[in-house]
Amino acid sequence: MVYFLYVCTIMTTKALQTAKYIIKISAPIFNKNGYAATTLNDITKATGLTKGAIYGNFKNKEDLAFASFKYMVKCIMKPLSEHLSSSNYPIKKLYLITDFYRNYYYLSKQIGGCPLLNIGVDANNRNSELLHKVRHVIQRIQDQLCTIIEDGIEANEISSDINAMQYAKRIDTMIQGAIFMSYTMDEDIYISDTMDLIDNIITKELKI
Repeated sequence: MVYFLYVCTIMTTKALQTAKYIIKISAPIFNKNGYAATTLNDITKATGLTKGAIYGNFKNKEDLAFASFKYMVKCIMKPLSEHLSSSNYPIKKLYLITDFYRNYYYLSKQIGGCPLLNIGVDANNRNSELLHKVRHVIQRIQDQLCTIIEDGIEANEISSDINAMQYAKRIDTMIQGAIFMSYTMDEDIYISDTMDLIDNIITKELKI
């Protein structure tokens, strides 16, 4: 019985490692090519695994696409979280957000582009479930930004007249729009200029 449990543990660990490997290799492919344009042949060729090995770890292509998107979001959100952790002051965190996105164009290019932009556009009218997941991430980002602004109001760093969610959506819209323009025109100037504008909003409209 002990031996059986030991073997099962090894098999489970190996399966998890294989699944993680598939996600790590597949994620940039989905991100760059899109859900519809990415084929199982692309995945098997990149991973060096058989179709059976892929489907042995994921129910279908959509299941793998979901896992890949989650992985890509983590790749961009983890560095942002680490960057924000350098300060406990809400108003400083807002400036840290713009500071992070000044380098986002080159950071996201390393993983095939911005996953929210790439997958969001690709999934629209193609895959409603995947689009739902993109919207959920965007909502989560806006909620976190709203919380920072609300913390700033409570700490008397930000004016109490401010509608926190309205500004959270406004700032996020400016950031996402700048990312779209920078990728479309292949120039990071759109992001850097927009971060300057947001800094100006923080200083003149939010900060007490």
